[in-house]
Amino acid sequence: MGFIEIGDEEYQDLLTGILQHYSYDFAGYSKASMKRRISRFLINKNLETLRELKFKILADTEYFEFFLEEVTVNVTEMFRDPSFYLSLRKNVVPYLKTYPYVRIWDAGCSTGEETYSLAMLLKEEAILTKSRIYATDINGKVLQTAKEGIYPISCMQEYSRNYLRAGGLYSLSDYYHAKYNRAIMDAELSKNFLFSIHNLVHDGSFNEFNLIVCRNVLIYFQKELQEKVLELFMDSLPVFGFLALGNKESLRFSKIEKYFQVIDHKEKIYRRIN
Repeated sequence: MGFIEIGDEEYQDLLTGILQHYSYDFAGYSKASMKRRISRFLINKNLETLRELKFKILADTEYFEFFLEEVTVNVTEMFRDPSFYLSLRKNVVPYLKTYPYVRIWDAGCSTGEETYSLAMLLKEEAILTKSRIYATDINGKVLQTAKEGIYPISCMQEYSRNYLRAGGLYSLSDYYHAKYNRAIMDAELSKNFLFSIHNLVHDGSFNEFNLIVCRNVLIYFQKELQEKVLELFMDSLPVFGFLALGNKESLRFSKIEKYFQVIDHKEKIYRRIN
């Protein structure tokens, strides 16, 4: 596959048009990463120039939603990085069990595999019924997939291996039923889910949480935007609330680092201490 060179000026012009028309601000995203994804989009859609793309995006809301789905990263799977879920069971769940009611924010939930993974873990630890999971993403289309809770049956073998390595107590198949080539998640898991569009770039705090999970999202942001989002998370956590990031992300050298203690350095789990 080829590559279409995108100049800084035309790139900025596209971002300005999107911001003015749709209030989506991509200025803080990694420029190199965004340019690669936009270039791939141009090639896949047989578009020759960024000007042509900008015209289509601004003229057609559905086309913009399609563009958004393609260029925002939606790589996820159930129990991705099983060792992270093992650490959650060991280091976080015992504290969550002490609360009468548990609020969890799954930020950047994409198509929902992570949200359902969290729900399974909470169910096995007997705290799902007193928990509410707020699952948010910038992209309404992937949120719809998450709400439906229907996934390709072809993925379930790999997800089952992840589940067992993550300390699963039963069988992943206990949590879904197969219909043709689809796996339909048990509705009991999603009874306490609340799905909503939330843009980490410019939307504020909307609740106080005992645990915030935001894994493999910050790596696509530039430093300034990372700091802004981390401050949003801190504003959403009481003292002793937990924050879980992706394994290539960290609070190290951030402005809020001093307010947190490291619970698991490898799995990037932190707890607010003041």
